[in-house]
Amino acid sequence: MDLTQNTVENIEYMITAIKDKLKVVNAGAIKPEHFNEEMYEDLHDLYLMVEKKERFSPSEMTAIIEELGALRK
Repeated sequence: MDLTQNTVENIEYMITAIKDKLKVVNAGAIKPEHFNEEMYEDLHDLYLMVEKKERFSPSEMTAIIEELGALRK
């Protein structure tokens, strides 16, 4: 999968991967269709950061969720 391409499928993949990695409890609140394609680069950067880390502190998880909220439409 080429995540450098701004596609709906890539947005769905990255959102799902972030939710899975963070083990988001209320995953239904974070849906791929809530994200704007104009924010793709920021979402991609966030995805890369999440994928690089093995574990997250509670404050890191909160910051990531807040950033996802800022990227929503």
